[in-house]
Amino acid sequence: MKFGSSNIVLLLFFIFLSVSFALPSKKFQHKPCKHLVLYFHDIIYNGKNAANATSAIVAAPEGANRTILAGQFHFGNVAVFDDPITLDNNLHSPPVGRAQGLYIYDTKNTFTAWLGFSFVLNSTDYQGTINFIGADPLMNKTRDISIVGGTGDFFMHRGIATIMTDAFEGEVYFRLNVDIKFYECW
Repeated sequence: MKFGSSNIVLLLFFIFLSVSFALPSKKFQHKPCKHLVLYFHDIIYNGKNAANATSAIVAAPEGANRTILAGQFHFGNVAVFDDPITLDNNLHSPPVGRAQGLYIYDTKNTFTAWLGFSFVLNSTDYQGTINFIGADPLMNKTRDISIVGGTGDFFMHRGIATIMTDAFEGEVYFRLNVDIKFYECW
């Protein structure tokens, strides 16, 4: 039996075709596998509100006061927070968890922060953590931040959270609307 070059090409084509069907393909899911909308409320310690403050400046530019955000776009301030999370935009609604982490004001020429935090949820609907990380250009109406993992009901979930400043009262209180879309759910 004589094998010609066209038969070898045909044989290689069928091998390639069978291997490509046998390998699992991981397509990007355009529809979220899970969707949540939550609010978190941040009350910055200003030297007078220790009873209800949920965040504090823990590092400031040299010589700066840690009860007042630095001038010039707050560059150099680092704040840690332990904020209540609610299902609606009312600060006095029952919390479903806590937002815990930090933000760093990291740009000299505009209001921008770098965020690293977790939602620690402990409600009848959800138990576990959702971990977020990324840049937050505060002057944009909506900003996307990466969801890099989770635990419990959110074990190894990944996706995008679109955050929007829902309320802002001076430099003491702000509320964020967090629209969470998971594209990888385990």
